[in-house]
Amino acid sequence: MTNQDSSDMVQPIPNQPQPIIIQNNHSGGILWRILAAIGWLGLFFCVPIILGMMITSASYYNTTEGVSEKYFAGSKTSSDKIAVINVTGVIMEGQGYVRKQIDLVREDKDVKAVVVRVDSPGGTVTGSDYILHHLKKLKEERDIPLVVSMGAMATSGGYYVAMAVEDEEDSIFAEPTTTTGSIGVIIPHYNVSGLMEEYHIEDDSIMSHPRKQMLTMTREMPEEHRAILQEYVNQAFTRFKDIVKEGRPEFEKNPEKLDELATGEIFTANQALANGLVDQIGFIEEAIDRAAELADVDSKKTRVVTYEQPTALFDLGLAQNQALSFDKLLEMSAPKAYYMSSYLPPIVSTFPFGSK
Repeated sequence: MTNQDSSDMVQPIPNQPQPIIIQNNHSGGILWRILAAIGWLGLFFCVPIILGMMITSASYYNTTEGVSEKYFAGSKTSSDKIAVINVTGVIMEGQGYVRKQIDLVREDKDVKAVVVRVDSPGGTVTGSDYILHHLKKLKEERDIPLVVSMGAMATSGGYYVAMAVEDEEDSIFAEPTTTTGSIGVIIPHYNVSGLMEEYHIEDDSIMSHPRKQMLTMTREMPEEHRAILQEYVNQAFTRFKDIVKEGRPEFEKNPEKLDELATGEIFTANQALANGLVDQIGFIEEAIDRAAELADVDSKKTRVVTYEQPTALFDLGLAQNQALSFDKLLEMSAPKAYYMSSYLPPIVSTFPFGSK
């Protein structure tokens, strides 16, 4: 074999694909992976923060805080509305769900009348008075009629709130099974000094004046302190009766009759009707018809709406934790006067359920 023949044999074959060699830089790939992981982690943490800020901002500018309007009865297409405002459960500070409903009605010019649905045993004097004030203010500012529909219970502070009808005739409806009345005031007090003595426990509190501990459970209440607290209750009770006279003008003419009823006693719907505490026995539908009549609209051709506050499962957990917190316990243990109908102490009746 010649040299020429040997060189011909090692020459590459024309048009044959050439191999491509890719060098992989392992250190650079790991770095990019680390950076990508950090980016995803940052995104994971930033998105909830941004969403939380957006929700907080929306909540700040939204006075109703999630309360939404729902169809209840009547025409689904009518622009004219009759609004049902719900006052349910124990009344505490009065600035929650009820106030949000009032604000929605105030801003809605299509609302021609209001039905206040009361299903409450009452609550604090201040909370009940707060709701009454804003219902009367709503009625005055919007110049619309207001009718009350009582549910299972409208006692004490619940009855107090019903006086928002003022002197409107045929404006308070009680269902056949409604319990109402319980007109009165209470400041709860319990004396456990005997129990403490038995277990050799002493209250050694340091105070600026003995009256600072007027409602302490750990000592016998002196008559001087009892007289002071009794005067406080009497004044709150006088206001309660004055408010009832505004909502039941016949008692203004006959205050002795109100004194006979204002003993804290509860009444059935029929007893309340016979004593002039309510105007009619009827369900919410009758109250709606009366509100429509006062507003000069047809209840069948008017959209009746109510307001709901959605509560998620997560929110329920937060509410329970808040109710169980130490500051809430302190708040409920502070001396308060109550328009309250309950066989339990008011502090127990309001725990762990929040204010309305």
